[in-house]
Amino acid sequence: MRNPWAIAVLVGLGGFAGTLARYGLSVASQRFSFEWPLGTLASNVLGCLLIGSITGLSARVETITPEVRLVLATGFCGGFTTLSSLIYETGEMLRASEHWQATLYVAGSFVASMIAFVLGLVAVRMLIKPGSGLWS
Repeated sequence: MRNPWAIAVLVGLGGFAGTLARYGLSVASQRFSFEWPLGTLASNVLGCLLIGSITGLSARVETITPEVRLVLATGFCGGFTTLSSLIYETGEMLRASEHWQATLYVAGSFVASMIAFVLGLVAVRMLIKPGSGLWS
């Protein structure tokens, strides 16, 4: 599929699905929240795990076309991860003079998300051997 409009619609649908998933995760996490935006943290970490896996799969199997990668990585993960929410919530913590909490939140989000991305890549490398079938 090389039609840029069709790809844009598919990316938009992926973003819509990612946004709904993020909202659902945020609502579900409110039961466990201890005055911290756990839903945002979870969506950023899970989104990085997913995008790391997509990146790893794209490099190892031909079934992940550039269009599929756009829908999943740009669309779904773009809608699912929430950097703007993280920035807003950190700003609110700083406005409330919760400097230590804000620092922990940003550092924890970044470190956990980076680790999740690498874990996604490693998981794909462990599951898929070069030159073999999809799940050999």
